[in-house]
Amino acid sequence: MLSPAELAAWLRLTESVGPGAARRLLAMAGSPRAVFELPAAALDQALPPKQREAFNQPPEHLADLIAKAEAWRAEPGHDLMVLGDADYPPRLLATADPPLLLWLQGRRDLLGTPSLAIVGSRNPTAQGGDNARAFARALARAGYTIISGLALGVDAAAHEGALDAEGATIAVVGTGLDQVYPRRNEKLAARLLAAGGLIVSEFSLGTPITQANFPRRNRVIAGLSQGCLVVEAAVQSGSLITARLAVETGREVFAIPGSIHSPQARGCHALIRQGAKLVESAEDVLEELPPLGGFFAAVPEATETPHEQQALLEAMGFDPVSLDALMARCGWPAAELSVALLELELDGRIARLAGQLFQRRRQG
Repeated sequence: MLSPAELAAWLRLTESVGPGAARRLLAMAGSPRAVFELPAAALDQALPPKQREAFNQPPEHLADLIAKAEAWRAEPGHDLMVLGDADYPPRLLATADPPLLLWLQGRRDLLGTPSLAIVGSRNPTAQGGDNARAFARALARAGYTIISGLALGVDAAAHEGALDAEGATIAVVGTGLDQVYPRRNEKLAARLLAAGGLIVSEFSLGTPITQANFPRRNRVIAGLSQGCLVVEAAVQSGSLITARLAVETGREVFAIPGSIHSPQARGCHALIRQGAKLVESAEDVLEELPPLGGFFAAVPEATETPHEQQALLEAMGFDPVSLDALMARCGWPAAELSVALLELELDGRIARLAGQLFQRRRQG
């Protein structure tokens, strides 16, 4: 455990200069405390003038941050990990920009377990959410820790799937750990911690929501994982940044294909064209990442459906479809079709989308 003096030195270093400059200084001095004893000539060599000036003056908020950090890590389950710790995750250490300091809440040991990232749209289709849960559930049962970003949509569904399987999951976030973003996922964060999961951030307590933090969060997700599964993503998507970072660090990238008419599928299709492995089941992922001491449980088949409803589901396919298109396919009167769709919606077998569209949901 870091001593108060060591903690203060780490915080001053990370709050005074950027990560690249901090690593240069650490390479020269060997420890954060020794950094602040370097001669002026060495500092002039390592830092450009503006950073040199900032380095000379401790940040105004530093004393308050040190006090908050000491109080925070005194709470059960709270911890800090620094670059150079014996249990610093080797996969993350091997990346081009490993974080100097990680704030941890939950099970620290999960950082060393076999893991897979599952990422995707914040606004997935109903099928996309179902797919994220089903893949996370199966892969967690196979022995993999599921890593995602605690965002709405696919991230939340991935964490939920792992928890439903009583598996392990890690959330990497882009704010300080004294807050949960988005607030709608506060209950999910509490459930994750109660189930023995882990929440990770490289950002100090009090760090607010800023757009620039999320690409940095994504590189940690990619760096901790052995592979990255993209469930749904638009062409301009943070999930594709995570996938690109995974490729750059030599990790496997997987993508689930979707409808050619869905904007949420275009990012996955682009990844597949660029060499990501097309996957249709968790077994496709496990071919590249074999089960590691766990057991693989296939996604259960849908329960038996009445013949008329099954015929309607088959007519729907899995792409979003309008009521008029279904009437043309089935030949059913509008009133009868509306009743059947409502029954299927209440059973959780279809979802009602914006624009009076309907979509079949994979069960499991």
